[in-house]
Amino acid sequence: MEEDFDYIVVGAGSAGCVLAARLSEDPATRVLLLEAGPRDRSLWIHLPIGYGKTMWSPKYNWCFHTDPDPNMNGRRIYWPRGKTLGGSSSINGLIYIRGQREDYDHWAALGNRGWGYDDVLPYFIKSEHNQRGAGQYHGGDGPLKVSDIGAKHELIEAFIDGARSLGVPRNDDFNGARQEGVGYYQLTTWQGWRCSTAKGYLDPARGRPNLRVETGAHATGLILDGRRAIGVRYRQAGQASSARCRAEVLLAAGAIQSPQLLQLSGIGPAALLQRHGIPLVLDLPGVGENLQDHLQIRLIYECSKPITTNDQLNSWFGQMKLGLQWLAFRSGPLAVGINQGGCFMRALPDAATPDIQFHVATLSADMAGGNVHPFSGFTLSVCQLQPQSRGHIRIRSTNPFEPPEMQPNYLATELDRRTAVAGAKAARAIAASAPMRPYVKREVKPGPEAADDAALLGYCRDHGATIFHPSGTCKMGSDELAVVDARLCVRGIEGLRVVDCSVMPTLVSGNTNAPVVMIAEKAVDMIRDDAAAGGGAMGRGRQRAPALKSAT
Repeated sequence: MEEDFDYIVVGAGSAGCVLAARLSEDPATRVLLLEAGPRDRSLWIHLPIGYGKTMWSPKYNWCFHTDPDPNMNGRRIYWPRGKTLGGSSSINGLIYIRGQREDYDHWAALGNRGWGYDDVLPYFIKSEHNQRGAGQYHGGDGPLKVSDIGAKHELIEAFIDGARSLGVPRNDDFNGARQEGVGYYQLTTWQGWRCSTAKGYLDPARGRPNLRVETGAHATGLILDGRRAIGVRYRQAGQASSARCRAEVLLAAGAIQSPQLLQLSGIGPAALLQRHGIPLVLDLPGVGENLQDHLQIRLIYECSKPITTNDQLNSWFGQMKLGLQWLAFRSGPLAVGINQGGCFMRALPDAATPDIQFHVATLSADMAGGNVHPFSGFTLSVCQLQPQSRGHIRIRSTNPFEPPEMQPNYLATELDRRTAVAGAKAARAIAASAPMRPYVKREVKPGPEAADDAALLGYCRDHGATIFHPSGTCKMGSDELAVVDARLCVRGIEGLRVVDCSVMPTLVSGNTNAPVVMIAEKAVDMIRDDAAAGGGAMGRGRQRAPALKSAT
């Protein structure tokens, strides 16, 4: 690509679409957005319940698998990640959750100035177009559409009443004054359709002459001039190509592929790069380390009443009724997706804030996004919110098309193991409560044979899976494993930032899509401020935090 750009954004996902749309608002700024996947043209992307289809689509999904995890009895865990415009926001479960105030205040306490809750709340508000309108905690005219689920469901109401009977308060806004409680989720949907970042941010910007979007463009490495990023190499339609920029390269490829691209470009742990014969540009030992994810423990129940989505999907009449309901009213299960009910509660007695989260689905399957069971079923999925376990992402070779080593190290700490068991027991307690009892015919999984803590932990190891939130592999901070500073600039490299979930020093307490959108909105302001302070495009990125350790 012969022409130069001001900014090159790598990855058109939850963050990349935000960056490209916002930066191209300035007609004098030229932006190139590179996406390895295709356009988001499939109906299954835009139909909320299509999550069950795109979960397994190699066209729109990277379909990663972790390495065998010794803590999970050597199992390889399926890790779906979005591979299309909108990235994972085009294939996720649609849940709009920001996390807890304490998450962001903790980021700030770690030395990341400007990332406390009061600092980031304005960016959540700026990004949001909430059906309920603007208020102290919500935005009414942002690009990301957020809606209530709408019609109440008998089973979700029973779950809410069951949690309340155990002392969990009702909460109609998990993103308001407090997160703790039980209620219905809000979703990134609008009038029955998914609102990905491609739909909310990128589509309105596509007609701008200063924005170029290239799909099927797989980034293979950074172009560096010494220790300054000046462009990106990529492969498109079988041809090697490159593009250069005057200002900055912005990595927004996610917690797996952003560190992979840095490592392939000679930025990362020296021993790893030398082992693969990659010329060392900068020894940054934290690139690919600090991997965190939410481990999902799914308890499956057979319902005593034929009121579940299983019942509707398992009959032609039910399927036709669902379709007509969506066509006529843009409502019903097709407009909602999978999970409707949520709960944030404390499983361990010494937890200072909610330490587990529930996703309650009015259907059941052997795994998330799989074929529903032939019986009336529902799922109580529970995950630990603040895991201590840490894993890593490391390249296997110099081949940019080979997935890297992905080792989550789930359940590596005693706290994580205790919380997983406590979470499963909390789910059982709600299922056994008086309001839920009329709806529970039997516990299908883990079943009565899991009668003690050891058996429950064994179930977690045998059946636990990701809830799709890998994060932290290019963490923000100033310690020896920090990759970016508080302005998201890669330490020791000019003209290069990482803007995605990999910069989270610790995982947020909930789903990650809304926080990543916030991170990108905040990054745009920092990029513009640094550009103004540096005297324009050519001055951007010249003042950076020093490297922690330099290559000789």
